[in-house]
Amino acid sequence: MGEVTVTDAPQEQRYEGTIGDHLAGFAAYLRTPEVIAFIHTEVEDAYEGHGVGSSLARGALDDARAQGLRVVAVCPFFTGWIERHPDYQDLTYEPTSRVKD
Repeated sequence: MGEVTVTDAPQEQRYEGTIGDHLAGFAAYLRTPEVIAFIHTEVEDAYEGHGVGSSLARGALDDARAQGLRVVAVCPFFTGWIERHPDYQDLTYEPTSRVKD
């Protein structure tokens, strides 16, 4: 089917996975200077089961690591992917809550 190329499309607030000239899927995000939250992942039906989602997750998380960003996985796909790949778990951001006396 071809190799998946993952690129950041900041104007669209998403990482895009393409195969050739075709958009195979995307991972939408919200971002601050310190944190990126992955909120939705979608793969086109024709590309389901061909590793597009995994390529998107790996590419986006590698980019987040390179930029020194913490990751919030709101999207269930990203949550599950990170759980299955412990070498990416150090990227996750867990907000701390303060309890008032």
